Amino acid sequence: MNDEELKRPDPDQLLDRIKKEESASVQGKLKIFFGMCAGVGKTYSMLNAAQKARRDGVNVVIGIVETHGRTETEELLDGLESVQLKNIEYRGSYFKELDLDAILKLNPILVLVDELAHTNIPGSRHAKRYQDVLELLNNGIDVYTTLNVQHLESRAEIVNKITGTVVRETVPDSIFDRAEEVELIDITIDKLLERLSEGKVYTVERSSLAIQNFFRKGNLTALREMALRLTAERVDKDLRDYKTEQNIDIVWKSGQRLMVAIGPSPFSANLIRWTRRLAYSLEATWIAVYVETNRKISEENKNTLADNFSLAKELGAEVITTQDTDIISALVRIARENNVTQIIIGKTRESNSISNLSRKSFVRELLRRSGDIDVYVVGGEKTSGKKPAWIETLRPQSPFHRYVISFLLIILLTVIFYSVSHHIGYQTVSLLFLLTISILPLFNFGPGPILLAALSSAFCWDYFFIPPKFTFTIAKVEDTLMLIMYFIVASVAGLLTSKIRKQQLFLQQKEQRTSSLYNLTKELSSANTIDDIAEVTVNQIKRTFDSDVVIIFYESENKLRTKPHSSSTVALDDNEWHIANWVFMNGQKAGRFSNTLSLSSFTFYPLKSKSGSLGVVGIKTTNLQMLSFDQESLLDTFLTQIANTVEREYLNDVAKKSLLVQESEKLYKTLFNSISHELKTPITTIIGAASSLNDQKIFNNKSILNKLLEEINIAADRLNRLVENLLDMARLESGNLKLKLDWHSVADLINSVMNRMKNEIAERKIKINIQEDLPLLKLDFGLMEQALRNILHNSIEYSPKQSEIYIEAKQLNNNCIINISDSGKGFPEETLEKLFDKFYRIPGTKAGGTGLGLSISKGFVEAHGGTIAASNRPSGGALFSISIPFVIEG
Repeated sequence: MNDEELKRPDPDQLLDRIKKEESASVQGKLKIFFGMCAGVGKTYSMLNAAQKARRDGVNVVIGIVETHGRTETEELLDGLESVQLKNIEYRGSYFKELDLDAILKLNPILVLVDELAHTNIPGSRHAKRYQDVLELLNNGIDVYTTLNVQHLESRAEIVNKITGTVVRETVPDSIFDRAEEVELIDITIDKLLERLSEGKVYTVERSSLAIQNFFRKGNLTALREMALRLTAERVDKDLRDYKTEQNIDIVWKSGQRLMVAIGPSPFSANLIRWTRRLAYSLEATWIAVYVETNRKISEENKNTLADNFSLAKELGAEVITTQDTDIISALVRIARENNVTQIIIGKTRESNSISNLSRKSFVRELLRRSGDIDVYVVGGEKTSGKKPAWIETLRPQSPFHRYVISFLLIILLTVIFYSVSHHIGYQTVSLLFLLTISILPLFNFGPGPILLAALSSAFCWDYFFIPPKFTFTIAKVEDTLMLIMYFIVASVAGLLTSKIRKQQLFLQQKEQRTSSLYNLTKELSSANTIDDIAEVTVNQIKRTFDSDVVIIFYESENKLRTKPHSSSTVALDDNEWHIANWVFMNGQKAGRFSNTLSLSSFTFYPLKSKSGSLGVVGIKTTNLQMLSFDQESLLDTFLTQIANTVEREYLNDVAKKSLLVQESEKLYKTLFNSISHELKTPITTIIGAASSLNDQKIFNNKSILNKLLEEINIAADRLNRLVENLLDMARLESGNLKLKLDWHSVADLINSVMNRMKNEIAERKIKINIQEDLPLLKLDFGLMEQALRNILHNSIEYSPKQSEIYIEAKQLNNNCIINISDSGKGFPEETLEKLFDKFYRIPGTKAGGTGLGLSISKGFVEAHGGTIAASNRPSGGALFSISIPFVIEG
């Protein structure tokens, strides 16, 4: 790979960059004012920045800001428009929260949202404030917010161990990563403690208690270091992203970043430790890189390489694996992509000339290509009692049978060509031999068999075809030159074709990897349940890695389910399950081909997300062989995608349950308020009337007595109607409603309703029109009577006194149509679809009622196989239309 190829932008990186730019163009920008703890001045700095933006002409709105009574902070609120907070009732108390809808309606350029990690009161749209911020960003609104380091999900557990304080309000690290800008607000520990003691953070009493607990000097020092390191890591990442976006391949030594090249050698372990010590002394980040070539390695070396990977991860390295036929090109490419300032490679202390020549050639080429990247060459130990490394390089990379086949192929072609040589001439034979050698790489013949074929074909051509025949003597000088040129051309052509073939195979493997990841991502994106995710996971891993797969999800935070998911291809015995449980609890790989519980037939991997372990995936390859390094890397990527999808689904379930709880509480509140009002009014009437009866004068006054008795009857009817509605709704909800069907006249049904409601309809003009000869209906008389009463009661409630109410019954095809209409205001169009929902009441209507009557009517009518609909009359008023078939099936 030449320098121009190294400078060429990677297509995948180019595509990622385009996607990021497209996303950034339609979404708002997030700026986080970041600090080690409360009191460092995050809110103050945020308001300062907001005031500057306002002076620059930016439309700034305060969504929510917590000043905690600090005078200097409150002064910065002057001149900034503030959105009124939303009052949310929860368990009898009212709380103020961010009003998302009001902000979205205003659609400002920039909104201030303090305390990003805040948990919203139940009843809010989102459970967490950061979700409110995400919605604002998705609507193209920029957001300024504040965050402490202990509230990051990945740092919460560490803070707990340091301070002994459980951090319950956390923010996913992905939100921090998404921020367009992070501004670190930092002050010295002594300055912060001084502010605490002066009561500028908390009250004096709380401050003294805080200094003795969370705000101890040691705790604050650790938190400050975490905040500084996290910010420095982000700056380093921003630098690398910028260089990638601008296609800058020059190393900027703004900080130290080390890269160690590792391999299957046991000396790599010492090299990894040496790099770790150097990184620690330089306070630098470091990565470990392995370049997988076409060269095959033994099982022993595979295990050694796996150990080296594990060691590098344990010591804090970022491990990168890549495929390339040229190790030096791969190392330089990865170094430039990651802004590496120093490359560390190892050398043995063997003194033989072959190893010295190979080592000098590698180091010299690496120094030449590395440019401004420093290269460290670290010596290893002498190989006492072990085979020198150079012997390993001489081991044939192609199977022995490939050498045999190539040699026999040349012998066979020699026989064939000899039989026709007098027709085609010996010069043509050389061309046919050359063609054969050029084709061999296409059938996966390596350099060794190709060189053997070139050498043996040269000898055969000389001995059997070049005059004089059957001797290695060549009569003509031009034939000698032709033989020499033939061998050179055949060898070079064969080796170049072999190299091209290897590069093609690498590209195919890369394409297969990309295709596998695409298929997995595509199927996971369409998975709607945990069962769908499990099925996709098992199928994709089985197909990609040719293995049996078992997947176990977690049951609770610290408990794994006792049985694998039903999509798994195999079952687990008790021993295997205990290994899987260990992997779940410890978050580490275990089982076959690992250093932990390696007697297992499965290799178990944790499904880890930033919120913790979500389950375990176990695989057992069909050939019982260890996965290659590239396969292991691909599997890690698979597991990351799967874990993210599982976490997404679990979060969706949590959100649904939270919404269900909120709806239940809302329903409970509505029902409680409605029933309490409905009970209170008639009970108050009955109590008042009953107490009045104790007055002898009232008791002896018959007109007053009759009036009181009438009020008691009306109140009792109201109570009875409420109880009947609740009982009817309970019957409908339970599914135990059984119809007592019999033949009845529609006229009798309507007249019965009129008699039962004679007191209520006294102040209305009821007009009844029943079609003559209307057939009898087979129905449950009591239920249908109740349904009509509820509808008629609604018409009476929402129509003026002395107005007309029309009741019509007629036959239409094979259905009985009963229409009830009034002369009231009718319904708002947007409420028509909700009229028959349980507990629904039209906004702005007068108090009273439970919102159950129409819902019960709908249930009773549908139980008879009928339908009910509501609409507005063209002349004004509401119209309820019931349709019941004259013949009910079943």
